Amino acid sequence: MQISFEVYPPRKEEDTPKLREAIFRLTELDPKFISVTFGAGGSSTRDSLSVLKFIRDNSTASPLAHLTCVGTTEADAKELVSEFLGEGISDFLALRGDLPEGKTHMPPGTLSRADQLVKLIGEARADRQGITAVAAFPNGHPESGKDRSDIAALLAKQEAGASFAITQLFFFAEDYLNFLSLARSRGVTMDLTPGIMPIVSPNRLSRVLELTGERKPAELAQRLGQAEDAASRREVGISWAASLVRELADAGTEAVHLYAFNEYANVTEVLRRAGVV
Repeated sequence: MQISFEVYPPRKEEDTPKLREAIFRLTELDPKFISVTFGAGGSSTRDSLSVLKFIRDNSTASPLAHLTCVGTTEADAKELVSEFLGEGISDFLALRGDLPEGKTHMPPGTLSRADQLVKLIGEARADRQGITAVAAFPNGHPESGKDRSDIAALLAKQEAGASFAITQLFFFAEDYLNFLSLARSRGVTMDLTPGIMPIVSPNRLSRVLELTGERKPAELAQRLGQAEDAASRREVGISWAASLVRELADAGTEAVHLYAFNEYANVTEVLRRAGVV
């Protein structure tokens, strides 16, 4: 099974050594790429670029840059992509990003959809080799409604030149497998890589539910809540994620992307228990 990971720029300078150690350790697992979120808590492009260049220079994994575009002018987006390309970063995860609260449309002249960013990246890359990943939502985007308009958006990203998609986290294998069947039935042919996040505390679970709009997994929440200490909660989260990866592998899934939280121990143990590494 092919693996990849997500990390984020350190929020404090003193966290940098920990992140670099995690990158070294994750590299030992031979991931295809390590993606880097676009800043953390409003941090700058420079923060993301610093981590991407460290991966470029110190890992066999390809550095993959997250980019968001909503509300950004086309000229500004082109300038940003060119800056990354100029630093030797040619692989991207093209994301729409969150609409500002209360907004349903962006001002004229600004980007509002990820497929626009996918197309812009392809044009800016020109003759360079590179991949452009996009996001997918196994249980639907919060804005997608019952008709699953997120599938239409995924098709638009595919038609704009996306290479493959990475899913938002989910908690049950059937969520991904049902989504895969639905997407294929509507014409999505690109690879859809499942995104897995080890949830090792009730606080982390609450936070990801708030951010993603996913339904609470009652059994996981109960197990985490009943665990006596941090070590027991970690065991619950790793066991759950490892079972999920194993079920996906048994179903024929060929790749998995793990959200590492700038650590290596938890995701490494997940993959080890799942029989992947």
